[in-house]
Amino acid sequence: MDAMKAAWQEHWSQALQAWGRFTKVHDPLWCESTPDAQKAGLTGSFAMFRLGDRTVVIDLQAAAELGLEDYPVEILAHEIGHHVLCPADLADHARLLARIRQGLPGLEQHAPLVSNMYADMLINDRLQRSRGLRMDEIYRRLADPDASPLWTFFMRAFEILWSISSGTLTGKKVDASMDGDAQLAAKLARVYATDWQRGAGGFAALCFRYLADQENSEFAQERRKVCVGVVADGAPVPGLTGIDGEPIVHPALDPKVNDFAPQEAPTERPEGGTGQYRQPFEYGQILRQLGMSISDEDAAARYYRERAAPYLVRFPVRVRPLSSEPLPEGHTAWDVGEPVETVDWIATALRSPVVIPGITTMQRLTGTTEADERDKKPVDLDLFIDSSGSMPDPRREVSYLTLAGAILALSALRVGARVQATLWSGTNQFLKTDGFVRDEDAVLRVLTGYFGGATAFPLHVLRETYLEQDHKDPTHIVVISDEGVDTMIEMDDELGRPGREIAAAALAAAGAGGTLVLNLWSDTEEDRLRAITPGWDLNLVTDWPQLVEFASAFSRKQYEHRGSACRIERQRGRV
Repeated sequence: MDAMKAAWQEHWSQALQAWGRFTKVHDPLWCESTPDAQKAGLTGSFAMFRLGDRTVVIDLQAAAELGLEDYPVEILAHEIGHHVLCPADLADHARLLARIRQGLPGLEQHAPLVSNMYADMLINDRLQRSRGLRMDEIYRRLADPDASPLWTFFMRAFEILWSISSGTLTGKKVDASMDGDAQLAAKLARVYATDWQRGAGGFAALCFRYLADQENSEFAQERRKVCVGVVADGAPVPGLTGIDGEPIVHPALDPKVNDFAPQEAPTERPEGGTGQYRQPFEYGQILRQLGMSISDEDAAARYYRERAAPYLVRFPVRVRPLSSEPLPEGHTAWDVGEPVETVDWIATALRSPVVIPGITTMQRLTGTTEADERDKKPVDLDLFIDSSGSMPDPRREVSYLTLAGAILALSALRVGARVQATLWSGTNQFLKTDGFVRDEDAVLRVLTGYFGGATAFPLHVLRETYLEQDHKDPTHIVVISDEGVDTMIEMDDELGRPGREIAAAALAAAGAGGTLVLNLWSDTEEDRLRAITPGWDLNLVTDWPQLVEFASAFSRKQYEHRGSACRIERQRGRV
């Protein structure tokens, strides 16, 4: 393998030049054996591209077993193409995979394979036609008459693209139906060569019937012949929560691909999300298919962080005077009767080696520095999110309670405020942060949890936070719930103390007010809750999506109004 490694390394610069003189990708990671490649994260194929760190990984042993040792320029140029042409970056890689999934309803588990096949077709066609590389010879080496219908269809498309006799790459003749699909695939690759995201769904639609015929197959042999793309754990993948609104069009109905298709072809709108956003469970599936090892909780946290980002605003702040600093102003005599701790013994000794109280004793004279401006102290946030059975699981479907909580919490954290988040359901069913924290991940882990039980407000959290501790920093309490919030008032805690009394005392001790955000089903229920929650600001929504607007408007109203008022007063000299 040392000789093969040296030979392939010599051709690396030539492979780079296939994409232009100014193409720069650092040297590949050469794995001399398949076990070494597996340690590097390459499994099931002979080559891999990592978009996160722009690395090409080559399994030299697997490449030799496939008979590809004589094609270093072609193989390496192909891998560089994934960094240059398709998918090129993490965001487009994720969008491509999501687009392919839309074209494979019910067979989404095969989306990574189809995505790799589509990208390989675009790259290999470019290298074969425009760079004169021997991509067709590679597939001649891989020809297998016993290959699956999916691979046979794929090879027939290359034969059409490169005007090669039928059976050269497929190893056998194909029927008229498969030949028609291959004709469409070849035309699609040319039509959408520079707009490949739009063509991805159509290619997936062509592959659908071949995947459906072998639904339970793992397609291991096919995966071995295409390179794979892997995204490192924790890599940022922006824009994945949104759904591509472009409809999926089968190439047979696409007038750009099929000259005989109607000009206004029927289209299928993508499904799987609410409005313009996909559901959290699908978001997590896509991250895993990108190669990430991620839990449902971490995927949900990433989802709601991205969804909340456009709505983040500065959280309310309260203006308080800066602390006055002591200012030394010299010395003065210390007389009998003044506090002895104020004697400056060094100044006294410098004045006279003989200490005579009231005669030689000295004390420091200090003043204070007055600040010209005022310091802004962010108001802390104490957030309570209802997670009872009437609420959705934020890890499976969009929970607007979680999204609103994320907007409020991340806005507060952005300006340096602290957040305490509590998720609650039935008795003893609660999850909270370790007090008031400035850790986004800790807050989102709480917000994306789920109980789905009964409804019993955690009165003990209010009691411990505000009544059993010396709580000094101004805090605003926000509770997001429905009519079940009445358990905060009408129930007693485990010590027998009435909830009404605890809620009122906590509201007073918090020092910056409290808000109840409720989805209520009747005006009667509203009147009842207003009567039993004096002092609380009651905000009503008629459906859960309105919580997003509330969360953004709440912070804007509380902060921007006060901030502008303070600026006006300062200009008038009153602050």
